[in-house]
Amino acid sequence: MKKKILIISGGISKERKISLDTGRQVAKELIKNRYKVKITEPNSKLISSIKSFKPNIIFNALHGQFGEDGYIQTILESTGIPYTHSGVISSAIAMDKDLSKKIFIKNKILTPKYFIFSFDKSKKDLIKIIEKKLKFPVVIKPINEGSSVNVFICTKLNIMKNMKFLKNYKKVIIEEYIPGREIQAAIIGSKKLGAIELKPKRKFYDYKAKYNSNAKTEHIIPVDIPSADYKKIMSLALKAHKLIGCRGVTRSDFKYFKGKFYLLEINTQPGMTSLSLVPEIAAHIGINFMKLLELILKDASTAK
Repeated sequence: MKKKILIISGGISKERKISLDTGRQVAKELIKNRYKVKITEPNSKLISSIKSFKPNIIFNALHGQFGEDGYIQTILESTGIPYTHSGVISSAIAMDKDLSKKIFIKNKILTPKYFIFSFDKSKKDLIKIIEKKLKFPVVIKPINEGSSVNVFICTKLNIMKNMKFLKNYKKVIIEEYIPGREIQAAIIGSKKLGAIELKPKRKFYDYKAKYNSNAKTEHIIPVDIPSADYKKIMSLALKAHKLIGCRGVTRSDFKYFKGKFYLLEINTQPGMTSLSLVPEIAAHIGINFMKLLELILKDASTAK
């Protein structure tokens, strides 16, 4: 008898739409393969839905805040039912870009230089601070968002304008801009799935480039880099995965510049939509969508 899978999708983050899409895609594939599936929202009725449905495994299809930052994971831990993707602590660390970057730096994984700017401080001398600590252009972004939500590449001329879009966040990361190629690497469990290069028509692989089919981002797989460099990026992705304590599938985002890999961040809840990268990487090595889902479910079922 096939297992009962409860899919949690939607939520209240800025990535709600993507989460719903991931949930639908996963449900469709599982139902096609005769799993008994129910989709639910992470609302006040969640626990009662879990108790009434009695799933064997909970598939966490949430993205963004409250879905991949340890919050929903804490609730799921209380049910005693295995759930997919990373646990409480690893999810919280990965979502906190400041904390995860400190771990990368401590363990000699190259990441762009940065500092944290708090909005309770005056922005009057911000340009001078940036010129002293980094140099323009810089990247500004929230500490705890995913899918490149509210990420901006800034020059001296437009940084104050773009900072206005981030004023609702208490703190933001201001990071050196690394030019070069955008390469993303996927891990599942302790297995290196593979990497893919992205050539967006936009300035960088932002939210629209990721989820708008009209953005025409070019996906290049296999990645055309020397064999030694390919092995290096996959080893770095696996190292980051293990350092953070992740389980299930993760996707690490790198910049490749002058023969060096800069790890931007690690994503513990990669999308599973028709435009998502992890299913594409898996398919390239002969793992179809259903097999990928089964690997994710298997990891959840064996996790402690």
